[in-house]
Amino acid sequence: MPRGAIVLPIALSLLTPVLSATTPAVAADPAYERVLNGTFDVEKEPWWTSGNTPAAVADGRLCAQVPAGTVNPWDSMIGQDDLPLEQGQPYTLRFDASTSRPVQFRAVLQQAADPHATVIGQTVNATTSTQTFTFTGTSSVTDTHGQVSFQAGGVTEPYTLCLDNISVVGGIVPPGGVRDYGSPVRVNQLGYVAGGPRHATYVTTATTPLVWRLLDGGNHLVSTGHTKPYGLDAASGDDVQLIDFGSYRGTGTGFRLAVGDDVSEPFDIGKHVYADLREDALEYFYNNRSGIPIEAKYVGADYARAAGHLGVAPNKGDTDVPCFPGTCDYSLDVRGGWYDAGDHGKYVVNGALAAWQLLDLYEQAGGADRALRIPEAGNRVPDVLDEARWELDFLLRMQAPSGMVHHKIHDEKWTGLGLAPADDPQQRYLYPVSTAATLNLAAVGARCARVYARWDRTFATKCLQAAQKAWDAARQHPDVYAPPGGEGGGAYDDTKVTDEFSWAAAELFATTGKASYRKSITTTLQPEGFSWQETGGLADLALARVPWRLSRKDQWKVRQRIAGVADTYLADLKSQGYANPYKPADGQYVWGSNSGVVNNAMILAIAGDLTGRANYRSAALESLDYILGRNAVGQSYVTGYGERASHNQHHRFWAHSLNPALPSPYPGSMAGGPNSGLQDPVAQRNLQGCAPAKCYIDEIGSYSTNEVAVNWNSALAWLTAYADA
Repeated sequence: MPRGAIVLPIALSLLTPVLSATTPAVAADPAYERVLNGTFDVEKEPWWTSGNTPAAVADGRLCAQVPAGTVNPWDSMIGQDDLPLEQGQPYTLRFDASTSRPVQFRAVLQQAADPHATVIGQTVNATTSTQTFTFTGTSSVTDTHGQVSFQAGGVTEPYTLCLDNISVVGGIVPPGGVRDYGSPVRVNQLGYVAGGPRHATYVTTATTPLVWRLLDGGNHLVSTGHTKPYGLDAASGDDVQLIDFGSYRGTGTGFRLAVGDDVSEPFDIGKHVYADLREDALEYFYNNRSGIPIEAKYVGADYARAAGHLGVAPNKGDTDVPCFPGTCDYSLDVRGGWYDAGDHGKYVVNGALAAWQLLDLYEQAGGADRALRIPEAGNRVPDVLDEARWELDFLLRMQAPSGMVHHKIHDEKWTGLGLAPADDPQQRYLYPVSTAATLNLAAVGARCARVYARWDRTFATKCLQAAQKAWDAARQHPDVYAPPGGEGGGAYDDTKVTDEFSWAAAELFATTGKASYRKSITTTLQPEGFSWQETGGLADLALARVPWRLSRKDQWKVRQRIAGVADTYLADLKSQGYANPYKPADGQYVWGSNSGVVNNAMILAIAGDLTGRANYRSAALESLDYILGRNAVGQSYVTGYGERASHNQHHRFWAHSLNPALPSPYPGSMAGGPNSGLQDPVAQRNLQGCAPAKCYIDEIGSYSTNEVAVNWNSALAWLTAYADA
């Protein structure tokens, strides 16, 4: 859930704005308002301030404490990002302002990145009396990354700046613009596995069957049939019909489905259509390693970067990280691990789940290896285990002397987008230990001990010792919870840890066989599935991996529980116009909904292996269709895979859309997906009133719909490895 303001100095204006006279304070009521929360009735969000400029809402105004001693106006700023600008259109900036003493500051509306085209850039003469200021200017560019800012630095004495009723009006495109969902013939834009299901969705208001045509790469007709009317798909609001072209058994590349004049994006059909994605989804993790150079010989020159957070300036971590002030009196070396998501934080509860999923991928594949482009390749250890160990070593370092585990490490303040890890100047802190983090280490440490016993007995023993120490510590401190909120990183708060206790007990029992652990298994897999916050269902998945620990009767019970949940997912998949196993009971999509799709598909796949039922396997494969383009927005959510693929995900370093010198997201990176909550300004500005399955936008500023995360890509890696096998 990281966020970051784009903090840039004002550039030389490319246009000449027009200044109006100062008038008494009045309320504004413009059409096509581009600013969010300009009245500060309740909170500050989504406005940001420079790190040296604390601000708070008081009496319905945003008041900032501007420090003395800065050099430039932009050294102390208040701003809001991602305002849309349209070339040739006039814009009006209006606001109320007062200061604790007479002072000048700058009011700016500009393009946030190169070439920083400025629409408005004017000096404001503020006094202790509230005044309304109005400035106008015309944009010379079209850009969705405009920025309004108030640049208040460069003063010799501190003062207080208060703002209210901020408004930016202009442009002819309504908020949200006109959405482009591509072809109404929605397909898996990567392709279909030979021998697997081959389904598509057609968006149409027609109520009678229509003729579909399958065209090969040479545009030759190779198959035809009729659509099946479905009706209204509730999650998207679309009227659709369904297409089953499984009767065609050929393979090849460049196929398209056509209905009338509507033609789909191209796709392949073959035995190993997921081979490349399987590798890229795993190599996502090397790209997001902390504490090691990311080398061009593995990722290419565009993605290469210096090692982040090894105590080399300007970094202030992670080799000797102190606790957040007032929480402990020691420092730890917590180098390594994976950056969690779009920021540079590292979180135990998310990282442990991702590492666990890679370990389970290895076991699911029966120990088979697939070569990755990583430094450890060729060391006679399966590459997926080499990658998982990078995170496991970090998790072990997060264990405090008491046996409890620190919940997270991250920056003191949020950093801006377009920032390489090695350039992060923020102070880093260890945040307090938590029972949830401690039990996550107990669970993944136990799985580590079992999996690595074949490859590195010393490391396996270390994992088990840490897991048992964590278990004992959590038993002694069962209610130490991570607090909500915070600054500089995600909270990952959790006040229910009975599920973590059960998961950890199941993993420790699976590894040791001790009855004392088995007695503490209290949860089973439920249709709600699993996530970093709900881990109870992982107990059954752990037991399913060690049938030799269970009686035949108990093996049957575990198998039946997993199959029962898989039946729910199968029914959910079949009941939706855009078939997928994620169907929230309240109809509202949550943050990271795509991980719900892929995690539920993982359960379908495991159920297929346990029961031998082909319909579970087919449903798991069909779930990938949704991720790769057969969905309400006609978009593949995985970078580099599909004609219309996400490529602007929220990430500090993969920020090409803001800075052309930086790369786009690495191929195989999965976006979080539709989120009814719209918890970021870009989503709020562009997606108001969206149907749940359409609450997604491929913009770097939309962290609530378009972020990446290690526990989402671990799920994608697991499922694509299964599909490729």
